[in-house]
Amino acid sequence: MSDAAAESGVAGEERAVREANEKAEGIMGMSDSFYKSGEPIADAKAPQVPIEERWNTRKFEAKLVNPANKRKKTVIIIGTGLAGGSAGATLAELGYHVVQFCFQDSPRRAHSIAAQGGINAAKNYRNDGDSVHRLFYDTVKGGDFRARESNVHRLAEISTQIIDQCVAQGVPFAREYGGLLDNRSFGGAQVSRTFYARGQTGQQLLLGAYQALMRQVDAGNVELHPRHEMLDLVMVDGRARGVVVRDLISGEVKTYTGDAVVLASGGYGNVYYLSTNAMGSNVTAIWRAHKHGALFANPCYTQIHPTCIPVSGDHQSKLTLMSESLRNDGRVWVPKERGDARRPSDIPEDERDYYLERIYPAFGNLVPRDIASRAAKNVCDEGRGVGPGGLGVYLDFAGAIERLGLEAVKAKYGNLFDMYERITGENPYETPMRIYPAVHYTMGGLWVDYDLESTIPGMFVIGEANFSDHGANRLGASALMQGLADGYFVLPNTVGDYLARNPLDAVPDSAVQEAEGRVSEQIDRLLSIDGDRTVDSFHRELGHIMWEYCGMERTEEGLRKALDLIPALREEFWRRVKVPGSAADLNQSLEKAGRVADFLELAELMVVDALHRTESCGGHFRAESQDEDGEAKRDDVNFSYVAAWEWAGSGEQPVLHKEALAFEHVKPSQRSYK
Repeated sequence: MSDAAAESGVAGEERAVREANEKAEGIMGMSDSFYKSGEPIADAKAPQVPIEERWNTRKFEAKLVNPANKRKKTVIIIGTGLAGGSAGATLAELGYHVVQFCFQDSPRRAHSIAAQGGINAAKNYRNDGDSVHRLFYDTVKGGDFRARESNVHRLAEISTQIIDQCVAQGVPFAREYGGLLDNRSFGGAQVSRTFYARGQTGQQLLLGAYQALMRQVDAGNVELHPRHEMLDLVMVDGRARGVVVRDLISGEVKTYTGDAVVLASGGYGNVYYLSTNAMGSNVTAIWRAHKHGALFANPCYTQIHPTCIPVSGDHQSKLTLMSESLRNDGRVWVPKERGDARRPSDIPEDERDYYLERIYPAFGNLVPRDIASRAAKNVCDEGRGVGPGGLGVYLDFAGAIERLGLEAVKAKYGNLFDMYERITGENPYETPMRIYPAVHYTMGGLWVDYDLESTIPGMFVIGEANFSDHGANRLGASALMQGLADGYFVLPNTVGDYLARNPLDAVPDSAVQEAEGRVSEQIDRLLSIDGDRTVDSFHRELGHIMWEYCGMERTEEGLRKALDLIPALREEFWRRVKVPGSAADLNQSLEKAGRVADFLELAELMVVDALHRTESCGGHFRAESQDEDGEAKRDDVNFSYVAAWEWAGSGEQPVLHKEALAFEHVKPSQRSYK
């Protein structure tokens, strides 16, 4: 087939999808009530060549910045996790001047440090049939066919380079007896492609990026500002030219300008209040950018992780993740009979239901996270859950200890077992762990094109802060892969192209003053309310609404109720919130208040997105859209698109722009792990 014919075929597919979507909108008649429809959007940066050649072609087509000129270019980066840290180190090594911010006291404390299980790469060291194409296929399928093929294939290609990069940095990946790098299995794959460092993979990878970053700080190429939070974007002629930040120690509001802005601020799972995210994780950076014109894509795609320590009471402010890697050797089960309160050791084998192995024999305990989470919810809803309130299932290592030996299990998972025992007071070597699903990762984020540039020129978004690679469900061990691919390998090429093509003048003082004025106005407003409710009380109530009506299972009735409750809660927040202290010093209540104000707006958009998408796909499960076996039922005819939302103003209906998804290499099918 000629290139012209291929392009014509893709355009025809996109046109057919667009026409079907427009027809569906007319049939459902839903757009009149809670959102407006806008013009379609498309990724124009991916070259129209075979998918295996796209990334190399794009790199070759990119214009380069003269090495002597790189020193004159300033790139601002928000965040120092795996995506931000690797981007800062690499851009500085290339010669750019980097100004970087994090709200933690050190880049080492970024939330990437919490990742436990591993990082995927198509190295095929096990010779078990893995390849770049298989990793690409597994990721598109695992995302329930709601990801963009071009970006996912690039991710699979780069995965092999990431491992080499990290080994060269000294990351202590686990090794086999002979010294070769070891692999283990993760959900959604039938090959072993996950590289790991015991249960501390995120920490070790972050230390690798951190040492590379700090080398550039020492060389004077990176200007690092810890304990600073981005509160607004400086815009000049529609382009991102800087950021307004608040020094969290002194309270001083400052502005920094540059030639490009990179947001690597992580995900927004804390909109649910209880999640596995660090308590400081928030949406503020990308939400403030959204208000300046950056489209927000697929906000309702939330990953519920099946392997978390269950909630123990109202006193909790966060939840703790137990790595998905534990499902390699641990077996998930519940009693067969409802209300069976016996100790697990007293329940014989023939009275246990190893439900994942029963329902999904091909993948067993290694089904993807969305499927394992819903299966756990279902057995608990049947009254067969274990532990307080019946909200838990067992993750049992008795068979693994018998098969491998106690010391071998300790070597692979010891720090995770120790953490579980410290939190619960139970010894998981002697009695099964109790686990239950919890909010973990957000697949939605700011819309970006193939270059990772948002709809605001000059503003790039990387890592979990963007939407691009995971579709409606992230496969385990892919977050670290995406963060490092974006930071080490993709962004350094695409930022350079932007800077080479866009010579920029100095930022006018008026743009700085306007941005600082917006920040000061909101800070003053928050401090002046002097109400009678704490910030945390509002956050907790919002989280309850979101978990109840936009959590593991969503219904039209529940989502519409949430659309009534959230605006009412937001109105009450701006009337009754109590923010003590002043803006001129350390004030953590003020920090939280700004973040919760943004969560209250984001939550409404998440619900709108979930309500408009009447299909089930990945982490978005609509109870009205399931098959006879209770599995998610996609609607490819009407919903094979990225939902990219435009901010229309406070109190105004958001505007939906659709990016049609064309699948040339992985044809959508009913996702089955049986």
